[in-house]
Amino acid sequence: MLVLDAGAFVAVEHGDRDVVALVKRERLAGRLPVTCGGVVAQAWRGGHGKQALVARLLAGVEVAPIDDRLGRRAGMLLARSGQSDAIDAAVVCLAGDGDDILTSDPSDLSDLAEAANIHVELIAV
Repeated sequence: MLVLDAGAFVAVEHGDRDVVALVKRERLAGRLPVTCGGVVAQAWRGGHGKQALVARLLAGVEVAPIDDRLGRRAGMLLARSGQSDAIDAAVVCLAGDGDDILTSDPSDLSDLAEAANIHVELIAV
């Protein structure tokens, strides 16, 4: 599975073709990339201008809600890791062993993934 952090959306907004290619590859394999509503809040500014690319990306992404279950999992992960960014923790909680995460914060997410005891590929964008 491909998990998108806010950095992936910013990269697409700035025309990063590598990110677009990774997302396209995932879709062609029959899998929707996933993110959470908190990431959408970090990246979304109305969908106009360069944000049209973000809107197009969002149309083909599964957006998980930060509900009670995900919120509690993310909070417990923050407690274990000593980190403080709830959205980063939620992103890591969406991933499982062997998944890829597109992020502009690989060092923070690495600490969170280690605390979650999952092995993910952090792809810096």
